[in-house]
Amino acid sequence: MTVITCIEDLRILARKRVPRMFYDYVDVGSWTEGTYRANERDFQRILLRQRVAVNLAQRSTRSTMLGQEVAMPVAIAPTGLTGMQCADGEILAARAAKAFGVPFTLSTVSICSIEDVAEGTQGHPFWFQLYVMRDRGFVERLVRRAYEANCSALVLTLDLQISGQRHKDLKNGLSAPPRLTLRNLLDMATKPRWGLGMLGTRRRTFGNIVGHVQGVENMQSLAEWTAQQYDPTLSWDDVAWIRRLWDRKLVLKGIQDAEDARHALASGADALVVSNHGGRQLDGAPSSIRALPAIVQAVGGRMEVHMDGGIRSGQDVLKALALGARGTYIGRSMLYGLGALGERGVQQALQIIHKELDLSMAFCGRTDIREVDHSVLLPADRSPSFFNDPQGDFA
Repeated sequence: MTVITCIEDLRILARKRVPRMFYDYVDVGSWTEGTYRANERDFQRILLRQRVAVNLAQRSTRSTMLGQEVAMPVAIAPTGLTGMQCADGEILAARAAKAFGVPFTLSTVSICSIEDVAEGTQGHPFWFQLYVMRDRGFVERLVRRAYEANCSALVLTLDLQISGQRHKDLKNGLSAPPRLTLRNLLDMATKPRWGLGMLGTRRRTFGNIVGHVQGVENMQSLAEWTAQQYDPTLSWDDVAWIRRLWDRKLVLKGIQDAEDARHALASGADALVVSNHGGRQLDGAPSSIRALPAIVQAVGGRMEVHMDGGIRSGQDVLKALALGARGTYIGRSMLYGLGALGERGVQQALQIIHKELDLSMAFCGRTDIREVDHSVLLPADRSPSFFNDPQGDFA
């Protein structure tokens, strides 16, 4: 593939270059994958309102997220095992985000550690995503490490108290450590670019955990520890505890319901992320873009609303902003770029989305992304009943 024009081109290339076990980890939803597919499909059902004869000479996609200047209202989402798509993947993605001028969010279950990313970006601020584990002492230390590494925001994920069943991961033997079956070994042998990269790095395990928990020093002890650490007792009391520990920007990720949005508002958090974990948790839940308008209405402008899930183009970003999001996140779109071309691929993914956002905004007669609102959508597509029409034909 000599010319890459869209995120789908990066996905196709990543599928060729990343071992199946790790590619499928990205390209998977839970159970029937209905919600995973709906995250993309429901964007396509929203139609934009084209305008003409508007002076488009001076355009800007610059905005702010959590008070931070951004080149466009897009952040890189926290994604687990990013460093298995490409050696040192989290560092490379963070560098690309820094160069482009958008936030990077590091996952708790990243391959590169908080300290690795801080060093790899020369202390540039980034965001850190937190899972609340049963080991609350570890959680406190993790929050402290993020603070010391100059993380400017903490993104607390609320929708992974238990894990949804992902059939591809089970069939591929994805675990910690991965099951090195003959099939997996043969597949890895056909990905020499990936393999050489992995041979050249020391980062091949969960960098935020190994060496930071007593008794967890290798892959076997890591597997035993992680198997029992996700905490089904997580509650709003724990959110209040995290708020007391962290005096910088706090974001609550995984909100899908207006009532939970009101709880998030009452918690003192600075922003929430409308997200269904990329369709990887509750299959049969609504798409993120479908859930967005009711949550925007519930918080009434009293906190920033961001959204995550299904964004594969700049047009998707524009539609989310039109429906009330202040910012958006890309996970899979970034990972496809990383798996395809490493740091250059992440840069290319950001460039693709930015160009599509800029041009689509212009076609809708807008020159400043901060002025985008529901008027850039066709009237039927911005009505409250839009997603309730069973026919799905809104032209």
